[in-house]
Amino acid sequence: MAKFDLKSLKAEEFINHEEILATIEYAEQNKHNVELIDEILEKARPKKTADGTICAGLNYREASVLLACDIPEKVEKIYEIAKEIKLAFYGNRIVMFAPLYLSNYCVNGCVYCPYHLKNKHIARKKLTQEEVKAEVIALQDMGHKRLAIEAGEDPVHNPIEYILECIKTIYSINHKNGAIRRVNVNIAATTVENYRKLKDAGIGTYILFQETYHKESYLKLHPTGPKHDYDYHTEAMDRAMEGGIDDVGLGVLFGLELYKYEFAGLLMHAEHLEAVHGVGPHTISVPRIKRADDIDPNVFDNSIPDEMFEKIIACIRLAVPYTGMIISTRESQEVRERVLNLGISQISGASRTSVGGYTEEERPHDSEQFDVSDQRTLDEVVRWLMENGHIPSFCTACYREGRTGDRFMSLCKTGQIINCCHPNALMTLTEYLVDYASDATKEIGYSMIMDELKKIPKDKVRDIATQNISDIRNSNRRDFRF
Repeated sequence: MAKFDLKSLKAEEFINHEEILATIEYAEQNKHNVELIDEILEKARPKKTADGTICAGLNYREASVLLACDIPEKVEKIYEIAKEIKLAFYGNRIVMFAPLYLSNYCVNGCVYCPYHLKNKHIARKKLTQEEVKAEVIALQDMGHKRLAIEAGEDPVHNPIEYILECIKTIYSINHKNGAIRRVNVNIAATTVENYRKLKDAGIGTYILFQETYHKESYLKLHPTGPKHDYDYHTEAMDRAMEGGIDDVGLGVLFGLELYKYEFAGLLMHAEHLEAVHGVGPHTISVPRIKRADDIDPNVFDNSIPDEMFEKIIACIRLAVPYTGMIISTRESQEVRERVLNLGISQISGASRTSVGGYTEEERPHDSEQFDVSDQRTLDEVVRWLMENGHIPSFCTACYREGRTGDRFMSLCKTGQIINCCHPNALMTLTEYLVDYASDATKEIGYSMIMDELKKIPKDKVRDIATQNISDIRNSNRRDFRF
């Protein structure tokens, strides 16, 4: 039996099966322990210390108790505090991005993904560099500035050299006023040497979903291919950080295994990264399994109803207040609208999950990784966010100013996002409105920007941001940043 040790670099020790089972049992025993629940809720509430640092956060056991709690007034308190934390650390900004699928060639046998090797009727595609350029221009013409590139695991079709070449191509394309300023990478677990190459290529966050932390289930769900190696996959973030990538993104595919197990494992992984590397995950994603090609989500018997999904998001926000939380177009407009106030800080917009999908007039389905529930245009999503009181942000300043890893966390924990990320969001939103927005979106956007400028506490920052916004609108200048 493996011993539990958050500081270990061995997967079965920092994601410990027995400890997760004990945590689930502890949560079940205490789910009606009002005194303990109130203590945990008070600990989670954001508070400022004498030096200005905002303190909050829970460990995986405390958060698991709240997840198990079904006392209605306490659940409402969880949601209330989740909203408090989101506003205290991130304000009302929502960062925008889009996925870009480079290739769906894959040698793995993952039973929940249509890219699996045995699927012989899905259209296999791999973008050439000219096709990458065309996709990027299509995304730039929408207004996107931040991409997450995706590719199946295939050492012949998708070697690291191909990924690096695509990144170089993406960063090289300037089209009208469009430019991709940040490329995040979601590719298979790899070596320290390859992570160094990705870092040198100027990537933003390295993202890798665990899919499930339950090892026995993991091995069944990944019966063939290199992804079958649970330890190598689970230890990937430690190799990425060793390779110099200090912003990494975690996630599980909810619905594959029992959610209480995944929730505890996910937070345990976050605590492990903090304990070993001094900084937790930059982002946590919360995808749920969806229908795609030959994949029927109904064959997985661990599906999560919307109400529990919302509670999971709120409890993650209470546990890791400094971490960005991502929800994709897997979810419907209605679900996304409800969870935006519970901790989500990044969303995708106008996503196409097929290889080469952005250059097609009609949304192609023959090579999609999953069905897209929210099929609105980027302009519609931007306007919807503003109508609901959120600032759509196209900002990438922190990466280009070197504020990554613990530097970003320091900015977040000291509440300086309001003097840095907030004005950056307003300036990049102005760029979007001038270059890409419909008249209806412009009308609500310019009004919001004028109101939000007043919230910047530092006079000098507010004055500079106001002047920069005027220059963007009237002098065709771009890319200001704090």
